[in-house]
Parts: sequence; structure tokens; C-alpha cells
Amino acid sequence: MDQIPSQKSKIKNHKLTQSQITNPKSQTQSLNPNFFYLCPNMANIITIKNKKVFFEYFLVEQFTAGIMLLGTEIKSVREGKVNLTDSYCAFSGDELFLLNAHISEYKFGNQFNHIAKRARKLLLNRQELKKIIGKTREKGLTIVPVEMFINDKGFCKVTIAIAKGKKMYDKRETLKTKDNKREMDRRHED
Repeated sequence: MDQIPSQKSKIKNHKLTQSQITNPKSQTQSLNPNFFYLCPNMANIITIKNKKVFFEYFLVEQFTAGIMLLGTEIKSVREGKVNLTDSYCAFSGDELFLLNAHISEYKFGNQFNHIAKRARKLLLNRQELKKIIGKTREKGLTIVPVEMFINDKGFCKVTIAIAKGKKMYDKRETLKTKDNKREMDRRHED
């Protein structure tokens, strides 16, 4: 009985001949179609913004951080099923975590699907973490996520900001400026 080699051994033992290297058409025809994993360019397509942050806070300084996600979480992010409205960042030891961010369960996930509102570690340099810790020790400053996006390489990133809470009269002023801007835009269109 002949044994069929496994897919892994086919890929491992696959070698290109000199004619395949010089002639790219023959190279694509001879390779196994499952050999390459094609990933569509997701950059600048998915951007989830936290609009409530701009109403509730003055943004002092912004940072871009990586985020540790599970497989089903990144699939949900690529579908745009993320809610950052009530989320915030907090330190646990010397690590920064994104808390209360809702990433919906993946619809095709099985028993290994993720928990929607779990703590997710943010990936920053040591210098950036020290800078954020120093600034948040000041009274009235907090760390909030501004947006979540997929970069050029296909990795999920979170833009976080050191923010200071607005008073009620600041919020009213923000609403007035938005209304005035909207009114001016309407007048220019007519």
C-alpha cells in the first residue's frame, strides 16, 4: 500500500528548479495552491472611533499602541464589531491594559470563542509606559482609547490618549461650536 505524504511534508520538501526561478509563470503553475496564504490589504479600511471621548475629555497627548488579541477577536475587529464607548486604560503592575472594550463574539467561533469584555494588554515601549505613568499621576488625568484600526501590515493598533475631563460648561461650549459649524455649513450649501 502506498502512503500519501502529508501536506506539511510536501511543503517542507518542495524545492524550486532553476527554470522555475528564471521563469515566474512556471513557478506559479508548479507550486501547490495552498502554499501561499493571501491576506487582503486591510489597512485604512477598518477604523473604529470612540466619539464620546472628544465630547467628554480634552486630549493632552496621544500614543499608538499594539494590542494582544485572540484569533476570534481579530476576526471580529476586521468585521468592525467593536465598541470603545465606555472603555478605559489602567495599569496593572507595570503593564497597561484596555478595560471594558466590547469586541463582539465571532459568529463562526466555536467553544474557543473569546469573552466580549475581557482585559486586553496594550503593547508599548518601556519609555512610553514611564511617560504615561508620570503624566497620569497628575490630578484629573486619565488614559482613554480614541480609536482602533488595522495598520498596513494587518496588525490591530489602538490610539490611546492622556485626557483631562471636561466640566459641564465645557461640554455645552463644545455643543455650541458644533451647532454653529453645522449652521454655517448649511448656509454655505444654500
